[in-house]
Amino acid sequence: ITLEIILSVEFIIGNLGNAFIALVNCMDWIKRRKISLADQILTALALSRIGVLWSIIIALVISLQNQDLWMTEKIIRTINLIWTVTNHFSLWLASSLGIFYFLKIANFSNSAFLYLKWRVKKVVSMTLLVSLVLLFLNTVLIYKITYKRKFERLSRISVIINIVFLSAPFTVSLMTVLLLIFSLWKHLKRMQHNAKGSRDASTTAHVKALQTVTAFLLLYAIYFLSLVQFWISHFGAKSVIVLFCLAAGIVFPSGHPFVLILGNSKLRQASWSVLGRLKCRFKDVDP
Repeated sequence: ITLEIILSVEFIIGNLGNAFIALVNCMDWIKRRKISLADQILTALALSRIGVLWSIIIALVISLQNQDLWMTEKIIRTINLIWTVTNHFSLWLASSLGIFYFLKIANFSNSAFLYLKWRVKKVVSMTLLVSLVLLFLNTVLIYKITYKRKFERLSRISVIINIVFLSAPFTVSLMTVLLLIFSLWKHLKRMQHNAKGSRDASTTAHVKALQTVTAFLLLYAIYFLSLVQFWISHFGAKSVIVLFCLAAGIVFPSGHPFVLILGNSKLRQASWSVLGRLKCRFKDVDP
């Protein structure tokens, strides 16, 4: 019961956080008649996270309320397809955001890096295009392998294949973090050589980007481990282990949007504005 309450709270908080990001960016887009690449990624990421949360909760509700319905092949395939697509975009959009931060903030004199830095929009677009190819291969492989197998084993096979494919965005994000750390180290070394302060604008930008991408990696690691444990456990069973895995996994799509809000000045100011208005409303209500 406690884990089910935690799952419900995570679901509500996650939907509110992601919906807030999408709403703020859409309102700003309507107001300014234009939207930056970073805001496009954030909006798409927020919408994909909402899809992930709903697919997980729907699967959980069906499995807990009607075990016979859950164990039908059609239901398993449908839920798995929705989760695979939304989860894929959630992870790859977050990785693309890390690539965007890296190319915008990092400082390298390498000609290849400078070439990519000047074409950051094309790099992000190509990354997402490659991810679409991987999504296609992922989906085809799942249905090719599971087509002739008993549907009771569909879930476990699907999770294994998804874990293999979803290791790619984690690897990309890990490389981004390592390169950002290396760029920051070179920048601090250059600053010390020039006898300047170590807390200039570039250093601050590096630190903020590292905080955002590192938080994504940590939350993704928890999500990844919960998926592995979820596969080891009996899929669809109403057990403490399964619910605990889901509660731990949902921390990622529910908690990461608040990391993004705190790391983005526009979203942070909008959140403080909303909280301020709510505080004033509660004061007016109090006798």
